[in-house]
Amino acid sequence: MLHEHLGRYGAAPDGRLFVGARRPDYLPTRTVTLTWQRARAVALTPEAAASPLARTPYDLRHAAVSTWLAAGVPVTKVAEWAGHSVEVLLKIYAKCLDGEEARTRAKVTAALAGAV
Repeated sequence: MLHEHLGRYGAAPDGRLFVGARRPDYLPTRTVTLTWQRARAVALTPEAAASPLARTPYDLRHAAVSTWLAAGVPVTKVAEWAGHSVEVLLKIYAKCLDGEEARTRAKVTAALAGAV
């Protein structure tokens, strides 16, 4: 779908996919909110739409960062991708790193086993 959208509409000169109808340099928050609510109603079951799941577009960003951390992507890389400093990333997402110590110890053990 994104490919089709880009083929049909292209992107703004600054790379944005969506622009305001009145001002191409500004997309009103209210427009984003209403569009997002409509999209959720179409894409989700009624139960999921009534839940906090992806309530705002920002929730998708939070889910992506949390998923990257849970997948074991190095914190420095996640911070870079998210546009955070490592300090800010850890402050916000530290709870996503539960179990990280066990995974890290297993990696060290595996590396040492291969070195012998």
